[in-house]
Amino acid sequence: MMMDDVRSGDERWVAEAIDLAWGGLGSVEPNPMVGCVIVRDGRAIGRGFHERYGEAHAEVNALADCQRRGESPCGATAYVTLEPCCHHGKTPPCADALIAAEISRVVVAVVDPFDQVDGGGVERLRAAGISVSTGVQADAATKQLAAYLKRVRTGRPWVIAKWAMSMDGRIATSSGESQWITGGASRAGVHELRGRVEGIAVGMGTVIADDPMLTARGGGPRTPARIVFARSRVPEVSSRLVQTASETPVWLVAGPELSDGALARLADHEVDIIRVDSHDAAGMVDEALRRFGSSDNPSGRPMTNLMVEGGGELLGSFAAGDLIDECHVYIGAKVIGGREAPGPVGDPGFRRLHDASAFAIEDVTRFEDDVRVIYWKRSC
Repeated sequence: MMMDDVRSGDERWVAEAIDLAWGGLGSVEPNPMVGCVIVRDGRAIGRGFHERYGEAHAEVNALADCQRRGESPCGATAYVTLEPCCHHGKTPPCADALIAAEISRVVVAVVDPFDQVDGGGVERLRAAGISVSTGVQADAATKQLAAYLKRVRTGRPWVIAKWAMSMDGRIATSSGESQWITGGASRAGVHELRGRVEGIAVGMGTVIADDPMLTARGGGPRTPARIVFARSRVPEVSSRLVQTASETPVWLVAGPELSDGALARLADHEVDIIRVDSHDAAGMVDEALRRFGSSDNPSGRPMTNLMVEGGGELLGSFAAGDLIDECHVYIGAKVIGGREAPGPVGDPGFRRLHDASAFAIEDVTRFEDDVRVIYWKRSC
């Protein structure tokens, strides 16, 4: 077979593995989404993906699929989107499973930068006499793995900013009325996003103005923590967030100005308190993201995806620190106008366009008369 034919075949099967990996979105984090296809003589004999955190990885599921089909993986090629692990975590090493199955070749899209893998899986496979190719469909797989790769490399979660605004860029009228700028179909899209992230963050302004629940109605693979950034004020005990904290997690990121007594009253209602040392909003955000991206948070495990819903001051702090990776902007079919009507991103803002973060359009979707535009930071 010509090398061009081999390369083309490899790209085809890795692309299929990437498609499979999406099945784990929202269910596997903080683990990465991974897909695997096992092929012999141009025919897939096993497929699998990492379905749920703590359970079998993609390679093991693909090998199990071979067994269900009555196919032997001996001598076959495994196509996998991320380097097979070589350490004992929640499950045994996938590299060992491929070796035991007598796979003859492994094609990997992306080498895993996680410090307990980081090329070790490839080395173990090669030491066992298995041929390994890396970098096939690397761009597509890297994009799929962007949130995981960011957390592993920087210790911070992938930040998704979401806001709804009118055609003229207002998120409320001058009197503060904001419900609803967009229609029901758009709001269903928001709840779908909420149902796959690990945390939803708002500022105290939003809590006071809207008394939100921040739940993912309509289902989803996970229940996100509801996170409130608070510098000088805390939610009322009577607020819906506090009243439901025993049912759905609420984390309060508390600045040093807040009294122990005020925080103790919230803790009595099962609100988890995350004390930070920074006095300014940008510093609080930076410190909190480092806590979220590690196991030093109330969940006890790293957060991969954080959704920020506002308000303007909190979004402004994230934007000023160049901390937003992805934006979901819902544009409602209304014109509001008015000098005092607020925009989605508040202070401090940028004085020069040159300093502003640059984004590229990833997707445009119509919801009846509304439009959702998804942007990714250009450096991602």
